[in-house]
Amino acid sequence: MKTTIDIANNIMVRSKKLSRRQKVTFKALVEEGLELVLEKRTAKGKYKAQPVTFAGAGLSGEYKKASWEKIRELAYGDRGG
Repeated sequence: MKTTIDIANNIMVRSKKLSRRQKVTFKALVEEGLELVLEKRTAKGKYKAQPVTFAGAGLSGEYKKASWEKIRELAYGDRGG
């Protein structure tokens, strides 16, 4: 398909120099560049949560030897949980 686009002069000059050096067409460079942008902007990778850490000595006294059930009970009280 043919189309017309305006390209900044400095990008055009650099692109033409690169296409000559690498012996590829300007069209090939444009298609490769657009393909990279499309992949990057449409990629739906898994969300990777960052770990949350805190400096300190761990659980406070009343929680140190408590079971998970006891910790949950103390945290939620009569609100359930």
